[in-house]
Amino acid sequence: MSSSRLPAPCYVPCSSGGIGLLRKYSGPVPRYTSYPTANHFTTDLAPFGPEALIAQDNLSGAGPLSLYVHLPFCQSRCWFCGCNNVVTTRQSAADAYLDDLEREIALTARLIDPARRVTQLHLGGGTPTFLSQAQLRRLGKMVHAAFKFDPEAEIAVEIDPRHLAAEQVEALRELGAQRASLGVQDTDPAVQVAIHRVQPPAMNERAVTLLRNAGFNSINIDLIFGLPKQTVSTFARTIDDVLGLAPDRLSVFSYAHVPGLKPAQRIFNQPGMLPHVDEKLRMQLLARERLLAAGYVDIGMDHYARPNDELAIAAREKILHRNFQGYSTRAGASVYGFGVSAISTTRDGYRQNHKTLLAYRQALARKLLPVARGWRLSEEDRRRQTLIMRLMCERRLEFGPLSQELGVDVVSAYASELESLADLEADGIVKRETGGLVVTEVGLPFVRVVAARFDAYLKVGSGTHSRAV
Repeated sequence: MSSSRLPAPCYVPCSSGGIGLLRKYSGPVPRYTSYPTANHFTTDLAPFGPEALIAQDNLSGAGPLSLYVHLPFCQSRCWFCGCNNVVTTRQSAADAYLDDLEREIALTARLIDPARRVTQLHLGGGTPTFLSQAQLRRLGKMVHAAFKFDPEAEIAVEIDPRHLAAEQVEALRELGAQRASLGVQDTDPAVQVAIHRVQPPAMNERAVTLLRNAGFNSINIDLIFGLPKQTVSTFARTIDDVLGLAPDRLSVFSYAHVPGLKPAQRIFNQPGMLPHVDEKLRMQLLARERLLAAGYVDIGMDHYARPNDELAIAAREKILHRNFQGYSTRAGASVYGFGVSAISTTRDGYRQNHKTLLAYRQALARKLLPVARGWRLSEEDRRRQTLIMRLMCERRLEFGPLSQELGVDVVSAYASELESLADLEADGIVKRETGGLVVTEVGLPFVRVVAARFDAYLKVGSGTHSRAV
C-alpha cells in the first residue's frame, strides 16, 4: 500500500502520548444503550411485571412507539459475532418463528393503547434477509395489521450482502423500509477467511446498487476494527472500499473479544491472531481521520453520518436519542421488542425476552409474554439515566437546566462523580465551564468513559463489558 494513502495527523495525536491516552482509558465500560445496563436486569419481575409496565407506559402520555423485531437466523456463523443468533439453513425455521412472532405481537398489541402510532420499526438479527420474499411480506402484514403506523415512520433493516436478492428488496420496500444497514466488517480477503465471513467487495457493491435502485434513501455500513489478521494498512484499504460506496452513515465498531461469553471467539486466542493494542488504537485513529476528511460528521460512539443526514441534524439540534439499536432520531418513543432476546424500553423500565427459542416458545404456548428478566427504574435511576444519555448524545451537561428537570441540585447531588472527572479534565477529555461540563473534541472517543463515572452500578474493571477502544 502506498504511504500516500495513510492518514494525515490524527485527532488525538498519533504520538506515543496520544496512543498512551487511548491505552490509559481503554478498560471495559458499557456502551450505554440503556441505564442500568442489561447485565443488571433481574429475573424477579414481581410486583411490577411486563403487563404492568405496558399499562404504566400507556398512562405516561401515550407517546409514539418504536418497534424492534429480532430475526435470529444466520446460514453460517461469523466467528467474531456477539449477537444472539440461530445458525441453520432450513428456511422452514423462519416460518415457525413467524408463527411465534404473531402470537407475541397479538399478546402485546392488545395491551397497548390503539391510538398510539408507530414512528419507527427496526428489523435486526441475526440476518433479517435470511427470510424469503414471502416470509418478509408476511412479517410486514403482521406488524401493520397489529399497529397503526405514522405516514412518516422510519423503517430500517439490517442486511447481509451475501444473502440479498432483488425479490427480498422488493418485499422490504413494500413493508415501507427505506433505511438499510449493511454488515461489511472488513473487505480484506485474509481477514474475511479468519473471521469465517467471505464477502468480496463486489457483493457489497451489488447490494448497495439493488437498494439504491429500489428507492432506499439511507444506507449505513458497519465496519469492525481489531479483527484477526487486520493491520492499519489493510483497514485503510477497507475504508477506501466502503467510501467508494458513498454510504450515508457508517458505524465503526471496536471488536469485543469476549470468548468467555461467546465460545466461537476462542478460535482467535491463538498467538498472533489479534492485532496488538497499539495497532488497534491506530485503526481507530485512522478511521476517524479518514471519515472526517471525507466530509462525515462524528455522531459519537463510533458513528458517523453525512452532514445533511437526519442523524447528524438530530445531533446538531440536540434531539439525538440512544437505545438498544444505537443512536436514534426518534426520541420519546417507547421501544417494544419482539422475538427471542429482544429488549423493550419504556419510561418506567426494561424487559427482555428469553434468550433461547425453547424458553421463548414455551412461554408463548402458555399465552404469556415471553419475558425472562427486566428492571424497574427508580427515581435515582432516571436521574442518572438522564445524565448519562445527555453525555452520550449531547456530549455536555448543563447544570442549571438539568437541576430544574431532575429536581435536585446536580452539582451538589453528584459532587463525588464530578470530582472523579479530575483525571479526565487533566488529560483534556472534559472541560468544566461556567454552569456545565463539556466533552472536548479530544474527548469524543472517550465519551462512554465519561458517562461511566455517573454509573452507580458499574464495578470498575468488570470484564462483562467491551473495552472502550
